[in-house]
Parts: sequence; C-alpha cells; structure tokens
Amino acid sequence: MGVFSRQKFFQELPHGCLLPTAQQGLEQVWQLLVICLMCRLLWMLGLPSFVKHLCTVAGGFYTLYLFFELHMIWVVLLSLLCYLFLFLCRHSTIRGTFLSITVLIYLLLGELHMMDTTNWHKMRGSQMVVAMKAISLAFDLDRGVVASVPSPIEFMGYIYFVGTIIFGPWISFNSYKEALEGRKLSLAWLLKASISWLKSQICLVVSNCVAPYLFPYFIPVYGDKLLRRWLLAYENTMSFHFSNYFVGYLGETTATLAGAGFTEEKENLKWDLSVSKPLNIEFPRSMLEVVTSWNVPMSHFLHTYVFKSALKFGTFTAIMVTCIASALLHGLSFHLGAVLISLGFITYVEHVLRKRLAAVFNACLLSRKCQPNCNHQNKKKLWVFLINLAFSGLALLHLIYLGSVFNSSVDYMEEDEDEITNHTIQKWSELSWTSHWATFSCWILYRLIL
Repeated sequence: MGVFSRQKFFQELPHGCLLPTAQQGLEQVWQLLVICLMCRLLWMLGLPSFVKHLCTVAGGFYTLYLFFELHMIWVVLLSLLCYLFLFLCRHSTIRGTFLSITVLIYLLLGELHMMDTTNWHKMRGSQMVVAMKAISLAFDLDRGVVASVPSPIEFMGYIYFVGTIIFGPWISFNSYKEALEGRKLSLAWLLKASISWLKSQICLVVSNCVAPYLFPYFIPVYGDKLLRRWLLAYENTMSFHFSNYFVGYLGETTATLAGAGFTEEKENLKWDLSVSKPLNIEFPRSMLEVVTSWNVPMSHFLHTYVFKSALKFGTFTAIMVTCIASALLHGLSFHLGAVLISLGFITYVEHVLRKRLAAVFNACLLSRKCQPNCNHQNKKKLWVFLINLAFSGLALLHLIYLGSVFNSSVDYMEEDEDEITNHTIQKWSELSWTSHWATFSCWILYRLIL
C-alpha cells in the first residue's frame, strides 16, 4: 500500500486492502463451500454407502482440479501408491512404519525430481493431508482400531473427502465414516460453519492488512535500530500466525459443512471441531502449549502415530523424531526445517526445566497447566505466578524469533534454496540468535539444578 501518513493510510485501508482481500478470499473458495454443502445434503438422502463414497471422491477430484488443475495427478498418484501398499501388505503387522517411509520417499522425490518446486509447493497442503490420512489408517489397521483394509472406493472416499482435501484438517477413517452417516441439519451445525467462516475472513484480513502495517500505523511505536528489528520480526510473526489461523478456520468451515467434526454425547451432537487455538499461541503459557495449539488435529496425529511410537527411545528422541517427521511432511525447505528442529529443542528444554522447577519448589510450574486437584503445595502464590509469567514472556520471545523468517519475500525464493537459507540465517543473525542462546541458558540452568 506504499508509504503514507497515518491519516492517509487509514483512509486508503478499506478500499486499498480490506475489501479486495475479503473479496478475493470468497472468490477462491466459494465453489468448494458449495460442493461441501451439496455432499452434506446428498448424504442425508439415505443413499447406499458406495454411492456416498463415489460422491465424495467426485467432489474431491473436482476441487483438486479447481485449485491445482492437471498438477492434481501427483496427489492422485500418492493415493494410489498408498492403497497399493496397504493391499499388498494386508497381512503385515508393521504397515504403519513401512507406509510412512514409502510416503516420505515419495514426497522427497517429488521435491527433488518430479516437478518444479513452485507447483509442488502449491500442493503441499493436500499432499500432507493425503499422507497423514494414509499413514494413520495403516497404523490403525496394525492396532486393530480399523478391522480390515477398506475397499478401494472406501479408501478413496476417505482420502478425497471434500471437506478436508484442500485445507485439511486431518481426520481419522472412523470420523470420515461417521460423517457419511448424514446426521440431521441443525442450527448448531450452521452456526459452527458460519462462525468458523467469519473467523477465517477476519484472520485473512488481519494477516494481509493489519499485521504488515502494525508499526507504526496501528501502534505508533518507534525506536532504535535493534528495537525496529524486533518490531519488524513481530509483524512478520503476526502475519504468519494469522495466515495459519485463516487456513485453520477455513478447514473448520469446509469440514463442518461436509458433515465432519462433531462429537456425540449420548444423543446430543456437538459440532466442536477446533483446528487452531489463537489465544493459546498469542498469549502462551509455554512452547508446548503453542505446539499443541498450532494445528490441533495434526498435533494429535503426530502425538498418536509418531511420538508414541518413538517414546520407547526416550522423550528427547521422541520429540526430535516428531519434529523431523513434521518437517518432512511440510516439505524440503530450510527455513521450515530449521524452525521445526529448533522448536523441538526449545520445547524439550523448557519441558525438563519446568518439570525440575516444579519438583524443587513443589509448585504448579509445569509446561501444561495443573489440574485443580494436583499434589503441588504452591498453586496460586505470587511468586508462582511471576515464574509462569516469565516463561510466558520467554515463549513469546521464541515465537517472534522463529516467526521472523516468514515474510512475503520468502514466497519468491522457493526455487532458490540457497537464498532461503541465507535469508533465515540473516534474520536470526539480526536478532543475535537470541532464542537459541536463551534455550542454551535454560539447558545450563536445568543441568545445574539436576
């Protein structure tokens, strides 16, 4: 929007950014929303199950073509590869591990050889959803959660479920089958979809029109060179965060419209799908809370199928394996990998330090908030509150630091990995590697009081 005075900026903001952003957001997804709603209505007609599966496959294929055109073939190939593997290994008991390796090899080959980086990265979200669905199904088959390998049409219906194939979120195979039962329309269902849509549009506007101009237009803060670097880093972080919330709430909208994302308590149906929890991220208690609130379904997937499987090798190993798996699912990008691996170290060090402090002081200082009936003697004392507040401030510093590498210029560097690497190192160097030094200091403190 150029460089304006504050008064001129606010005059230009509605027509220069707010309205175009909202309009463009609606233009890009209105057909997807209509298809999700149509599938939801079709499933209420009492059609045979194979017809319902065919409908969601057709809807998924059409939306994939809308967003990716003929490049969607790479998503289709991944799904076919996964089903072929499940069928050939239907008598195995370690399908989850082997399929995970197969999927990661496919994704790595796609990044390196199959097609140009830009188009591959456009499909990253859908590729990731397909990969997580197939891997979770394989583990569920191994554990007996799913009784037998689904038929081809059931598998493809799950993979191409129209409510999740573009923006996610990940859902389990059993959740998909429950969605196809065609529950009655209700005011709660409509209200959930509408509120999630409204939240997604607000987050899109904040990401594009508020966060990049936060200082000094919205909050007139000025300062020296170092302060300006941190303010710019906060702008980048805030824009990145709200773009994630936009995708999360949009995923809530499409999944809910298509009939997924509910829990059943006796005869009451509760539409309570939650993808992101912004308040837990913007005002964090700990980095562990940030990690689990960033994408709740993906966090559940990683915890259930990766972390628990690797926990036998130790907590640190399990955390690092989980972060590496997340990085590989997100694609070969230095800045994403660097952030996720750093996040693993930060989360582990914070966890063990707070666990040690909680034991030494017999206080509620853990990364997760204690239950009211916990055994700690010191629960609500002022010094306990201040220590937790200090950790919250440290978590906020980590978030600003890690998020500083995400800005609009990175989108134009995707084909040049060396440029992305230099950009990441430069951004963290400008902030004096503060987060890494803080993590190292916390580890030293933990070792001293061990």
